[in-house]
Amino acid sequence: MAGPLRIAASRGFRCILTPKNPQFLQKMTSTTGAFKHLDKLIIEGPEDAMEIATRLTCEEQKMLKTALEDCLAKKTVAKEISDEQIRGLFLVNSLPFVGFGILDNMIMILAGEYIDQQLGAVLAISTMAAAALGNLISDIAGVGLAHYVEIGVAKCGIKHPVLTSEQLESSKARYTTNAARAAGLTIGCILGMFPLLFFDDEDEKKK
Repeated sequence: MAGPLRIAASRGFRCILTPKNPQFLQKMTSTTGAFKHLDKLIIEGPEDAMEIATRLTCEEQKMLKTALEDCLAKKTVAKEISDEQIRGLFLVNSLPFVGFGILDNMIMILAGEYIDQQLGAVLAISTMAAAALGNLISDIAGVGLAHYVEIGVAKCGIKHPVLTSEQLESSKARYTTNAARAAGLTIGCILGMFPLLFFDDEDEKKK
């Protein structure tokens, strides 16, 4: 069965599309250099529409045509986003960032600690320099791991709520999206600090 389109947009980037089809490239980016979260589809002209149409399989084109015809036939007035849709929007935006936060902090701590303890004296670098290098390694790792985080979230059955363009562009939806990402990243970064539990205390090392 052909996979549905993932509704897409990103802050600071033009969205093309990301259908759930392995032959298509999924574009990702983030503040850690790895993640591009997609929220809505942007079509700025006939060329964009044609590009999207040509990237779809025949079955996907038929499903999209049927959905568009239904929307045009109904011509319903956009309703205010419901509480259930808000919860779904919060969940689908927060969970990926929990995963990114865990991986980002965990890799940074492990890499930074290793560099500080094993290479710090050899390279004559400070603890902060080791932490910065650990962050670099974490960002590079995020480039390859971000895709798998999204796959994991998708396999959990978490789907983006069906929203109209007016609902997606509403202040409530934007606030919910940003709050969800911030909350997810905060929780993820806190959970990603767990490697610190296995490190020896500095005072114990001196003893």
